Amino acid sequence: MKRAGWKKRIEKACRDAGTYQPFFDSVIDTLARIMETRDDAQRQFEESGGQTVIIHTNKAGAENITKNPALTIVLDCNAQALTYWKELGLTSKAYREIHKMIPGTKKSALEEALKAMTE
Repeated sequence: MKRAGWKKRIEKACRDAGTYQPFFDSVIDTLARIMETRDDAQRQFEESGGQTVIIHTNKAGAENITKNPALTIVLDCNAQALTYWKELGLTSKAYREIHKMIPGTKKSALEEALKAMTE
């Protein structure tokens, strides 16, 4: 997916989660760029046969087994993106944590029962 598509999807997810703020636009744009790069690398990885390791020939002519560079990019982008998804409140844990801090949000039945037991 292209960056513009990712940007729309991420912004919609933030709005649906109730975490969107206009000042997040630069963060959303950065995440969209990461996701576009990840998608391109994923496509290259799959088109090259999806091999996790490849044989690389160095300058001296020696052959070495190495991790597929396209796979390395995919994994790096996934790790970077996860940080941004969390910051935007778009993982389950981050979503729960953010909504705990918002005044007036409804608590779960378990939270209410535990609170009642401690009072």
